[in-house]
Amino acid sequence: MSADAPAPEGSRPTASAPPDAPESAPVPAATATPAVATAPEPPGAPTVVVVEPNFAFLRAEFERALPEGSRVRWPDPGDPAAVEAALADADVLVSGRCTPAMAAAAPRLRLAHASGAGTDGIDIDALAPGVQVANTFHHEDSIAEYAVAAAIMLRRGFPRQHAALREGRWDSPSHDPGAPWVDTLATATVGFVGFGHIGARCWQRFRAFGARGMAVTRRGEVDAAAHGLARSETIDGLEQLLETSDVVVVSAPLTPGTTGLIGAAGLARLGPSGVLIHVGRGPVVDESALYRALRDRTLGAAAIDVWYRYPAGGHTAAPATHPFETLDNVLMTPHTSGVTRQTFEHRVRDIAANIGRLAAGEQLHNVVAVAR
Repeated sequence: MSADAPAPEGSRPTASAPPDAPESAPVPAATATPAVATAPEPPGAPTVVVVEPNFAFLRAEFERALPEGSRVRWPDPGDPAAVEAALADADVLVSGRCTPAMAAAAPRLRLAHASGAGTDGIDIDALAPGVQVANTFHHEDSIAEYAVAAAIMLRRGFPRQHAALREGRWDSPSHDPGAPWVDTLATATVGFVGFGHIGARCWQRFRAFGARGMAVTRRGEVDAAAHGLARSETIDGLEQLLETSDVVVVSAPLTPGTTGLIGAAGLARLGPSGVLIHVGRGPVVDESALYRALRDRTLGAAAIDVWYRYPAGGHTAAPATHPFETLDNVLMTPHTSGVTRQTFEHRVRDIAANIGRLAAGEQLHNVVAVAR
């Protein structure tokens, strides 16, 4: 395949000439033979623009998996002008975002492929009619590990014990009668707000520890018996789920209907012994309500992996307007619950396969919208 950006080491040479072919000597005009035409590009070979920093370490693997003849560009994600210039004749954009300016710069675009599950960064209304929007997953195993690990750490009080022992204090009822007794996951009821790829995989892991589970979703279509859940309801059952759960895993997507879905009243229902694991989108849980509940300990603890502010560039930024970092009952992580090598290896294969389907005129997988 050829690449319009500088090729990575080990990229395949084009088929038109081997890299070590000697230059031909000049031939007198009278006896010159016609130049040999290079082989045409395979039908449907697309131009692909990748604006996803997390794919950089898998660049060679991604390009090898694309259809023969694909042209691949990797503009600097932090340079809007470079991104827009790269999109001028692009068939495919691979990115977590597509702004109106990016859409306007891509008149030939046929596919905007999200680099993950979320498509909220892609302005579908700005895309030309007929452009398909697809996504990919493969982060559920990694997020499930995070959710279970965080639930155990926070329910067992490991962060608190870690801090105490560094100061020489043994924060255990075996040594300090005032220290709290804690419970195993086998005694816990785990509630899921959202039960798609992430929620279902998290439940498989929690269930292995003997926990009891319940879920609420927008439509309430989850088959509780098939999944081994005690109960499954529509979002109307959220209050009861919060009231009766020891751990709540939030993985619902961000939509106008889910913004601020869990506020002060809901967090109070989860209560001072409850643990919130937030791996959906930050604003699904009201920021001010969450901070105050943790500060005042009307909520026991939280693991927050999705935030209210993100770096505009680079890797430094306050994740929220409230100082969560001053609280000792919160586990703060920088949206890394799904960030493992395995997540992205599977994603690049998934996306490359979808681009192959586009080039072949086949039906794409995981299409979430078609621009109108």
